[in-house]
Amino acid sequence: MRSWHARRWPRRAGTAAALVAALLATASCTGTATPPPAAAGTPPASATAAPTGSPTAAPTRPPAPVPDTLRFTGTTLTGTAFDAAQLAGRPVVLWFWAPWCATCASQAWTVAEIAPRYRDTVPIVGVAGLGEQRAMKDFVTEFDLAGTPQIDDRAGALWRRFKVTEQSTFLIIDRDGKVVHQGFLDGEALTARVTALAGA
Repeated sequence: MRSWHARRWPRRAGTAAALVAALLATASCTGTATPPPAAAGTPPASATAAPTGSPTAAPTRPPAPVPDTLRFTGTTLTGTAFDAAQLAGRPVVLWFWAPWCATCASQAWTVAEIAPRYRDTVPIVGVAGLGEQRAMKDFVTEFDLAGTPQIDDRAGALWRRFKVTEQSTFLIIDRDGKVVHQGFLDGEALTARVTALAGA
């Protein structure tokens, strides 16, 4: 029959083995841990790391050069500052009209109809002159032209700049800033010209 010490030894041996294992585990914490193998289908850590630096911005389109024909400013009949340079790079139609002009009145319906449709591709800008501001504003209201910029040119600065001598005159500037038409256009011809410029 084993003694009490003999019966206790295996337990002590087990305890000693456990202490050795714990010491080894503690020592291993001070080094570099080896990560467990990745599961199948899991991308490596480097593949999922967040990219450094700021994201690359999409290239922006440089502004179009402003031709001499569009280097002018004014004030609309609503009192808003107008800068023609913002129209650079697009075909533009300048419509010179007077509030008492019967021909201008007949063309106003066409302008009111097509100007909103081509606002972003072929802007139409009215240049009101040869009249009083109150009459000009009444003309805009009567023919529903409020959605189209209408420059107040009572002083005639733009009329002189473009050598406009009569109303109604349409002056068409292509996307390169060249004047390609100056003169009369009826509603049908104006619509055809604007439609062609929009598709060019």
